[in-house]
Amino acid sequence: MRRRSPATPPVDHMEKGLGRNQHSRICLLASLTAFFWFFLMYFHFVVLRGSNADHTSPLNPISVSTNSPLTIISRPITTSRPITNIHHGPELSVDNNTQSTYPGPNYAQATPVSRPAPTSRPQSSSHRELKNYPFMRALRTIQNKSDPCGGKYIYVHDLPPKFNEDMLKECRSLSLWTNMCKFTSNAGLGPPLENVEGVFSNTGWYATNQFAVDVIFGNRMKQYECLTNDSSLAAAIFVPFYAGFDIARYLWGYNISRRDAASLDLVNWLMKRPEWSIMGGKDHFLVAGRITWDFRRLSDEESDWGNKLLFLPAAKNMSMLVVESSPWNANDFGIPYPTYFHPAKDAEVFIWQDRMRKLERKWLFCFAGAPRPDNPKSIRGQIIDQCKKSKVCKLLECDFGEKSKCHSPSSIMQMFQSSLFCLQPQGDSYTRRSAFDSMLAGCIPVFFHPGSAYTQYTWHLPKNYSKYSVLITENDVRTKNFSIEQRLSQISPDQVKIMREEVINIIPRLIYADPRSKLETLKDAFDVSVQAIIDKVTKLRRDIIEGHHDDNFIEELSWKYALLDEGEREVGPHEWDPFFSKPKNGNAESNGSSAEVAKSSWKNEQREGS
Repeated sequence: MRRRSPATPPVDHMEKGLGRNQHSRICLLASLTAFFWFFLMYFHFVVLRGSNADHTSPLNPISVSTNSPLTIISRPITTSRPITNIHHGPELSVDNNTQSTYPGPNYAQATPVSRPAPTSRPQSSSHRELKNYPFMRALRTIQNKSDPCGGKYIYVHDLPPKFNEDMLKECRSLSLWTNMCKFTSNAGLGPPLENVEGVFSNTGWYATNQFAVDVIFGNRMKQYECLTNDSSLAAAIFVPFYAGFDIARYLWGYNISRRDAASLDLVNWLMKRPEWSIMGGKDHFLVAGRITWDFRRLSDEESDWGNKLLFLPAAKNMSMLVVESSPWNANDFGIPYPTYFHPAKDAEVFIWQDRMRKLERKWLFCFAGAPRPDNPKSIRGQIIDQCKKSKVCKLLECDFGEKSKCHSPSSIMQMFQSSLFCLQPQGDSYTRRSAFDSMLAGCIPVFFHPGSAYTQYTWHLPKNYSKYSVLITENDVRTKNFSIEQRLSQISPDQVKIMREEVINIIPRLIYADPRSKLETLKDAFDVSVQAIIDKVTKLRRDIIEGHHDDNFIEELSWKYALLDEGEREVGPHEWDPFFSKPKNGNAESNGSSAEVAKSSWKNEQREGS
């Protein structure tokens, strides 16, 4: 019997089974391939294209920090051409939907990309609210680190000469009692001072009038290194109107129409300019070398004082730099009175500072000034009495007896240089030029009202006033048992040395360099003022972009806002509130009405000029 071999499928059955298996696998692979391509096409045409349309059609908002230079975050490039360096003018990308221009980001290079087709999908509210502010191009210059003028450009209006140069041609009419022609010479510095007594340096000293800031500042601006003819790049816009010289011509014997004429003409001219429409004048600034009260006439009564420049609606948007500002108004800012020193080089400043450090000062304190018998609130009489009775006080009375000596620059500076402390009570108004002359001499100022310096020159002086000065309140002096000598003698010699060094260190910020030259590294009063205006305008622009509205701002408390640290916005009770409390009529300041204060100042000017 044959043994049966193991069962094996017949050959034809094997071939049939194999064919069926191959056919099934082919079908499976074909199905998978078809599904893969279907999924890929679906993902490409539906998902990706829809996502691109959603995210690239609107412009992303710009994120800005109020404490740092403008930065742009995650903004897609939407231009069809490369963007050039902003120093030569940034390219503008155009939104085809709105037909408005919008500055592109400041990239050195950018790869051209095409714009996706617009979709009908509605934009979100945040995108709808995004505005194409015309000052964006100026803000973006800050980003260009290769441009030394980035964020510092100043555009100067080309005013008709009647607003400035024509006044200088009629310089004899700028004051009833003083021939201002000699004081407007040498770019506003006045005639050179001879160093006969060795009180001054051999160069850089001039008989400068205290109200000559208009022309000094204007001539310094001509030397500013970041001027531009393209107003769209400007961080701020300067209006070279000689406001102080203008009002000086018409304060006595002219009606209000004449006093207001130039101011009204100016704002009408400015409001017609395209630069004005960018921010309604809030990026504009001008300078007046007089106290603010000359520009704040409260009524249209012919007997009222001054003009109404600072009360004009347009002028309220501008910033006005004056030698004395109002503590209760927000559109003026205090800048230093001019001194006699106008260096042309850094070395002249350094030499002067070293000299002031080494001087021996034999007087504990000194005072230069005249009493104010017509003002019952003035403490000058008490100060003069205390100085006369003290063996460590030097007095220079500005009255008829020593008038010529009091108004001699060499006599004044010699007294300040020989004293440790210089008394600076209020004059006819809060402030005095004497305060800056004394600090120039390295003398520690003693103030009797915070409005004489601390709330005035917040751009130029340290906020911590005790570092460089002494405050003795007027009420303390009025009690008649308070000894100024005793108070000052209690300050240790080491502390006096520290305070004097602080005063000497801030000298560059308090002087105006020669307008016909430029300091190499030091920043003078002009530089500090311009930078402060630029910072103010830049912050305002950033607040506009971010939608910040200071709805709680109280203009009557302007002096408090000036004392806030960076980033602070709220004001509260302050130790100086009693100094700035206004009478119920709201029209007065510490010495009486603003009109009377200004008029008294002019009477003093008349006494000096006669």
